[in-house]
Amino acid sequence: MNTFTPDQPRHRFTGLLQIARYNWPQYVGGVAVILVAGGWFWFGKTSPGWLRVAALAVALLATWWSVASLAASHWIYDVSELYRWTWIPSVLPAKPRHWLNLHAGLDESSAALRQLFPDSTGRACDFFDAAEMSEPSIQRARAERAAPPAEPIRHCEFPFADHSFDTTFVLFAAHELQRAASREAFFREIHRVLAPSGTILLVEHIRDLANFAAFGPGFLHFTPGNEWKRLAKIARLEIAMERRMTPFIKIILLRRAP
Repeated sequence: MNTFTPDQPRHRFTGLLQIARYNWPQYVGGVAVILVAGGWFWFGKTSPGWLRVAALAVALLATWWSVASLAASHWIYDVSELYRWTWIPSVLPAKPRHWLNLHAGLDESSAALRQLFPDSTGRACDFFDAAEMSEPSIQRARAERAAPPAEPIRHCEFPFADHSFDTTFVLFAAHELQRAASREAFFREIHRVLAPSGTILLVEHIRDLANFAAFGPGFLHFTPGNEWKRLAKIARLEIAMERRMTPFIKIILLRRAP
């Protein structure tokens, strides 16, 4: 049985607090909107009725998304099995022998992969590109978190020979490439270095109704589900499995097409 004991155990609210820290300007802005819109509704009794109703609606929506996004983050990153990592072997068709873990500087999985697959060899690579990834939240995450040593690589040109890895992990990282052309180049490189019959484990939020309900306009940072299917087709990959972990997260297992 595969087990994983983290070197630095996550606490009960680790995930929630991380999301709050990395995105604190949005939450400060949300509080400001609540105060302004709520104050307008409460004190603007001489304003037109429709304007007061609109102010109330804005205040309620801002309140909902501020609370719901934190609650969803707590569910995803603290309560669910996601960050226990022990679910990973159950979704893979075979134990990896040579794996590649691709991240954008926030690596919370490589240590687990090494413990889950002690007989394998793995590489952890950071494909962060400031020109491609301009979101302030990822900059704050990279600045705050002391990530394990990782090899820097370009998302469009991996320094590995063809068919070098039988398993590639891309966990909450691929969506950071905001341009379609960059995502296409990234997945083509993954295909190139993947061994015949190799697999890719992709984990992402999806730009869908559930994530809109929880994260509001912030869901636009996520990638639509159809985009992952399009990228798989372009990169000659097949979708072997899809399943949800919580209503907000999708696990997609891809394999190299013949």
